[in-house]
Amino acid sequence: MLLPSPLYPGTLLRRYKRFLADVLLDDGQEVTAHCADPGRMPTLSLPGRRVWLSRSHKPGRKLPFGLELAQEGGALVGINSGNPNRIASRAIAAGLIPAFAGWRVLAREPRVADGTRLDFLLGDSADGRMLVEVKGVTWRREGVAVFPDAPTERGQRHLAHLARLAGQGTPTAMLFIAQRQDVSRFAVAADVDPGYARALEQARAAGVLVEAWRCRVNFSEITMDSSLL
Repeated sequence: MLLPSPLYPGTLLRRYKRFLADVLLDDGQEVTAHCADPGRMPTLSLPGRRVWLSRSHKPGRKLPFGLELAQEGGALVGINSGNPNRIASRAIAAGLIPAFAGWRVLAREPRVADGTRLDFLLGDSADGRMLVEVKGVTWRREGVAVFPDAPTERGQRHLAHLARLAGQGTPTAMLFIAQRQDVSRFAVAADVDPGYARALEQARAAGVLVEAWRCRVNFSEITMDSSLL
């Protein structure tokens, strides 16, 4: 997945109200940028962190700048929470994830019970259907990609729907995408959200396919790299 160009380098001054971040650009301009990731990003939201911003020229947009990348140690990390779905869509279409080989995206944000939307409806050549939920992972702890970085009732609800559908015979999958390469495996942060950890185990037991992948990240693109499970 190609990143917007150009990217504007700067230094994070502070993040606040979840979706706002003040950044001092390298050219000396101080701007307020949109932070799409609703999570806490505990290691990436620290003042002084090097970040890269995209800029939208759409008329009427209140905040033209948006956070795209952050640097932690020597690694670049994708922090635009809209990107994991784009990465997943391209990876599925290209056959990069063996578990989804032969499947194609039929619809985005399909609606299930109680109005909840999942991320993808897939189809195969035999008219089979699979429902997939995608979660982006930015947090690294001791070399491990961990999710979530904050309690997520919405995430638990998604898992409950996947488990219910799997129990009814519908293929379902939970796909975690770490937008960073400096991780060697994936784990659930049960200390952050024990309810989510239980929900994921229940989903596995119900037959939900669980996949976790890391990405290669540079200033031009973010692409699927290898499995973390």
